[in-house]
Amino acid sequence: MLIAVIVLAFIFDFINGFHDAANAIATIVSTRVLTPFQAVLWAAFFNFVAYWISEFKVADTIAKTVDSDVITLQVIIAGLMAAITWNLLTWWLGIPSSSSHTLIGGFAGAAIAHAGGYDVVNMEKVIKITLFIFLAPLIGMIVSYIISVLLLWISRRGHPRKLDKWFRRLQLLSSALFSIGHGGNDAQKVMGIISAALIVYAAQAGFTDETIPKWMHVIQVADSTGKLTIKHIPEWVVIGCYTAIAIGTMSGGWRIVKTMGTKITKVTSFEGVAAETAGAITLFLTERLGIPVSTTHTITGSIMGVGMTKRLSAVRWGVARTLVIAWLITIPASMLIAAFFYFIVTLII
Repeated sequence: MLIAVIVLAFIFDFINGFHDAANAIATIVSTRVLTPFQAVLWAAFFNFVAYWISEFKVADTIAKTVDSDVITLQVIIAGLMAAITWNLLTWWLGIPSSSSHTLIGGFAGAAIAHAGGYDVVNMEKVIKITLFIFLAPLIGMIVSYIISVLLLWISRRGHPRKLDKWFRRLQLLSSALFSIGHGGNDAQKVMGIISAALIVYAAQAGFTDETIPKWMHVIQVADSTGKLTIKHIPEWVVIGCYTAIAIGTMSGGWRIVKTMGTKITKVTSFEGVAAETAGAITLFLTERLGIPVSTTHTITGSIMGVGMTKRLSAVRWGVARTLVIAWLITIPASMLIAAFFYFIVTLII
């Protein structure tokens, strides 16, 4: 079962990569700064760069979404199966839903099915995560609007052709920063799931800190309140997660690229710089706070923000409304799917 968890986790991370590839490359492709193939290579590389600069705060939050006493390998397997199912469904429909929230919903739904009650869910963390369904795009929208206004003021006397040339160059930098934020936030979710599985397996096998094999040793340290916080994850988990999400990003996600790059609002290189920079700032901030936000929500809000600098009608609010509805149903839908998978898994295993 531990092997099954690890395999499913890497599959989810791969799917997360191509599902969320649109987040990192939609604007840079729609402005034709890079070709689609060049864009996914660019994004995949900087996804992996996040390995050297990220902490494990998001991973720790994911691992503690539910009470550790009810986490079993069957619960984790069911949660991952639900998250994979929802991601594939929304990718097929071209809906940029949140991989973060489907994983959290799947994990929580399977745990509730196992325990038979809602009290096993860490509501403090879930409420904080749920709030950022709204806050992440709002922050992205406000920051991108401010950046857009500042850039317009700075470049107000510039020649349009020269400005476009500079903004196309700057977009390479802004998309790289956003890809680093994407890799730092999203890959950590799977690190948290695998870490939880290793902790459960080690406890079931009767390992102690002295006897546990190095390859499965997740180090937890008590904070000032006595709560255990993950401080070390085995290197193979970290490298495996970043590699899987990078390869997934290289595989692309063209259905969602169309939605993100053209359907919300028309994006130029200037607007791409503003949106990607705002998205990167939001992701870096939330990663430091240990909050697993959705890169999808973040970049969507940022694209809306730059669209608003032209006029409110430049944003296709009907498309935006459809996306918000999809975001709101992701967690409850994933919980239901996970509960179904949990009962199937327990019949088989």
